[in-house]
Amino acid sequence: MSKIELRARLEELGVRPSKMLGQNFLLDPNLARAIVDAMAIKEGDHVLEVGPGMGALTQYIISSPAAQITLIERDYRLAAELQRRYGSDRVRVIQADAAKVPLQELYGYGAVKLLGNLPYSASTAIIAHFTSAFSPASRLVLMLQREVAERLVATPGESDYGALTVLLGRRWCVKKLRTVPPDVFWPRPAVESAIVEIGERPSSEVMICDEEKFRQLVRLGFSSRRKQLGSLLKIPTSLWKSLTEKLGCEPTVRAEDLSINDWSLLVQNLHPIAPHRAMECYDVVDENDTVIESQHRDIIHVNKLRHRAVHVWIFNSKGELFLQKRSLWKQNHPALWCSSVAGHVDAGEDYLTAAYREVKEEIGVSVELKPFYRIEASETTGEEFIECFYGFSEGPFTMCPWELETGFFFSQEVIQRWLASHPEEFTPVFGVIHSKGTSFLRNKVPLL
Repeated sequence: MSKIELRARLEELGVRPSKMLGQNFLLDPNLARAIVDAMAIKEGDHVLEVGPGMGALTQYIISSPAAQITLIERDYRLAAELQRRYGSDRVRVIQADAAKVPLQELYGYGAVKLLGNLPYSASTAIIAHFTSAFSPASRLVLMLQREVAERLVATPGESDYGALTVLLGRRWCVKKLRTVPPDVFWPRPAVESAIVEIGERPSSEVMICDEEKFRQLVRLGFSSRRKQLGSLLKIPTSLWKSLTEKLGCEPTVRAEDLSINDWSLLVQNLHPIAPHRAMECYDVVDENDTVIESQHRDIIHVNKLRHRAVHVWIFNSKGELFLQKRSLWKQNHPALWCSSVAGHVDAGEDYLTAAYREVKEEIGVSVELKPFYRIEASETTGEEFIECFYGFSEGPFTMCPWELETGFFFSQEVIQRWLASHPEEFTPVFGVIHSKGTSFLRNKVPLL
């Protein structure tokens, strides 16, 4: 669409480009095509476009093999135009602020890849939203203000290296693809733009530490860049000297001198994650779930001995089910979605006692629990007899960082669609419980 055509169409729609909404419309079709090509869209992908405007990128996304396309546009007039032009079973238009769109609505459509020509004023908020632990996005290709892009790709010691660099870089790899001149937009912005590619780091590259403590420490560390870090963090001199020796740096180090892994190591030492109960023992049971003996957890798992476990489903007043995403560092089924709470029954415990304990340990609440389903031990369950319980809570939950990556309430509609289309994103046991156990809760959970 030429500038003349664009201006005429916007006038028909009653749209005057808004600085507040960051409305700078892309004119160059070759650049638009290059941005979409950089995403390498595959069959089955769910492509999410933020700020589609008048469809400069959208037209090329439509012709891609994407299975599902979601367009998020804040301007209600442009959203209506996009719906008129592209709306279908395959293309969904959401009129919303992209930094606040409910992420749970994006699950169940396939691997999420995010494209966007982001408004300068909202770019960091949008990036933070879609790279959070709860986001389903796995890859992003974004056009944003060049100065922001430089901050994302900065390295230790550079003036652009800051809290944003470290917080994003812990879980994501960022690459600057190209600089974009102002004259490919209308209205013409006062600054240059840049295209960046953001992809998930392999879990092997992400050091184990408490994520919330990491965020707090990094923000505090960069809150006064001129101060020496030890003084700013108020760490006793002897402890700080020991920590900097481990990091291989001087006690006078400042925040911008530490690499992302240095920050992770610092958090590990200042806020150690509680170790897994390495000496856990469980009851070994026979085919009738009768206790035979007690054994160490590793012996049980290696030898595939029958033992006991619990799963707990927590519902809110809307009938939505809280699902947890297992930690990246779990030995079994890392980063997969599962029941609200799940865990083993310790030696000498009964199922209900174990369920109450696990709820308290994993999500930090106490709720009344009732049984609703039982699963016999099998290869699918990892030779676990599983008792399933349910309860009600609105939260908020205090999630155990070494057990859970994140968690949220989902409607049954979303869960059913998600399980049907992408069962590989869930633990095998959850699929069994959901397919066979949900019917037992129909008269017990409102709105289910």
